[in-house]
Amino acid sequence: MLIDSHNHLGADLFFYLNGFYPYAQDLPALVTEGRRHGIDRWVVFPMVAHTWFDLAAMRAGKLLPGGPGKVPYAFENERMLREIYEQFPDLGKLTLPFAMVDPMREPQAQVAALRTLHREFPFYGLKIQATMIQADAGALLTTGRGFLDFAAEFDLPFLIHSSVIATDPWSEAGLLLRIAEATPHVRFCLAHSCRFDRGYLDRVAELPNTWFDCSAHRIHCQGVVREMPFVAPPARRFAADYRDPSAVLAALAAAYPGKLIWGSDTPFESFVAKENGAVFALRATYAEEVACLRALPAATQQVVAHDNLCALLRLKDESILARA
Repeated sequence: MLIDSHNHLGADLFFYLNGFYPYAQDLPALVTEGRRHGIDRWVVFPMVAHTWFDLAAMRAGKLLPGGPGKVPYAFENERMLREIYEQFPDLGKLTLPFAMVDPMREPQAQVAALRTLHREFPFYGLKIQATMIQADAGALLTTGRGFLDFAAEFDLPFLIHSSVIATDPWSEAGLLLRIAEATPHVRFCLAHSCRFDRGYLDRVAELPNTWFDCSAHRIHCQGVVREMPFVAPPARRFAADYRDPSAVLAALAAAYPGKLIWGSDTPFESFVAKENGAVFALRATYAEEVACLRALPAATQQVVAHDNLCALLRLKDESILARA
């Protein structure tokens, strides 16, 4: 069985209103495309921008309070879970949903909403993308500690977007590793291969409660080839031939056999925007992401696309993966 550990469902109003791509994905589209390429299960969570933000401000590229949502992600989490469990239960049984949280804004209200939601719908982890919503992930150790307590109570892992670029203080990989180190009773997965930062990947390998995923692998390899700032600089970069994304994935799997988790980041395996009047694009496809996985030996595919994820999830009832 092959499981894709990193997929978004729903609509991202900030991306849509500001002309960015992608901005939406529904459950039938995800499962149809994934099945076509031989993937069996999907970890899913909502898109990133939440309706707590004022819509007119989002249209102007700003993140301000005043939107129709009273609690960050309360609407988005419930909307996704109803799509999974009520609207498309035949497809939903092939997913492992995570709830999205904003680590900084109204954390107590969010935890209360999560408790209510968890009583009605199973979910298996918590997801944070702090960069896009400009929320300090470090709040998990202060005002947002309730999220850590909730995760520990229900034995849920975190999957957190990671960054290494200096202009992104919200989800810097070193900060996330310090959170993981300070919270050994909670499990964490850092997304995007820590942007290929060798020091951070080595630290993931050292911490028993921490893993990393390789989501959006191909466009991160493109970022290295194009020497873009969102990936680790050469002095800190994991050594590999980034002109060959399959070779990079194989090298990561060999270097971190118990820590690498495969995921695609659909629909964000591509990113297209306009900068300074010109179109900026990093493009890949689901087929290309799967091809990198398929280039690994069969036994390694099972490790990175099943076994390591199961170690992160630590499911109480693994029979849910057998649902046909």
